[in-house]
Amino acid sequence: MWCVAEVNEAYLEQLEEVLEIYEKPYNPLEPVVCLDEKPVVLHRDLRSPTQAQPQQPAKRDHEYKRCGTANVFCAVEPLAGRHFTWPTPNRSGRQFAKMLQRIDKAYPNARTIHLVLDNLSTHARSSLVGYFGPLRADELWNRFTIHYTPKHASWLNQAEIEISIFARQCLGSRRLPSLPALRAQANAWNRAVNRQRLKINWTFSRLDAANVFHPQLQLFKRSRH
Repeated sequence: MWCVAEVNEAYLEQLEEVLEIYEKPYNPLEPVVCLDEKPVVLHRDLRSPTQAQPQQPAKRDHEYKRCGTANVFCAVEPLAGRHFTWPTPNRSGRQFAKMLQRIDKAYPNARTIHLVLDNLSTHARSSLVGYFGPLRADELWNRFTIHYTPKHASWLNQAEIEISIFARQCLGSRRLPSLPALRAQANAWNRAVNRQRLKINWTFSRLDAANVFHPQLQLFKRSRH
């Protein structure tokens, strides 16, 4: 169940903007990419697991050692089934800037890249300026058309679905002790889902939003006119 925050004019305006982008037909010259981050706790086994034998399951000791944390950027182009999964030491503005650079390089022929983000403080041009400097930051930032989800409405970002799929299919119950180990697993999963062109079937439309938020939307639309 999602908790909906206070529904005001700003909330409804951003909600409609994001849903309108999702309803556009696939256009390779204007791809729609959704991006979010997932924290990951790194663990190391204290005792080596035993391998499965005939009529004997594999066994793993319940004890482990915590080895710090990492971050995983999960980006997806839902209509094309393109996935960009990149583990990093943290979710700093520096790492966000590098992630945008990776996405930019994946679409050399795009007129613009529609990027859906939540309102995390690092999701801003200032993160690019801090890493690249103002000239390169503007050049890269202008490659994107940014669409922020409303505050407290990250459920509108399809990257949340991508994170859920990644957590279940890639991480599962694995204990990964280091960032290189996490990257190895994430890269293997990323290659697999890109070969499959695994897409997301988003079904919540502006019409659905009108039914859910009917009184607020009517007031909002009247205020705009």
